[in-house]
Amino acid sequence: QVQLVESGGGLVHTGGSLRLSCAASGVGVKIGTWGWYRQAPGNQRELVAVISTFGNTNYADSVKGRFSISRDNAKNTVYLQMNSLKVDDTATYFCNGRIALTNYWGQGTQVTVSS
Repeated sequence: QVQLVESGGGLVHTGGSLRLSCAASGVGVKIGTWGWYRQAPGNQRELVAVISTFGNTNYADSVKGRFSISRDNAKNTVYLQMNSLKVDDTATYFCNGRIALTNYWGQGTQVTVSS
């Protein structure tokens, strides 16, 4: 049984920073590709950032230069460092971990950016 548990969301003012974490648990779990997604009320879930097994990263245009995704394979954890936050970044953030062809999702963590 694979479980992903996120932490680090909260309320921050415009221009502030937050760091999200997502840890995978389960016997013998080795996440391949990690991703962060977000969903704002009334919107579809969108990809924010992804990091491959080898550390290659890709970002949505809206967060390039502000967000940074990283991973710690020893801890089976992925991080999302979010800087220069904007009101438009307000959403529920979900981590996604892929093992082979199976996707696992965290429960979501709320990020609210106030002006």
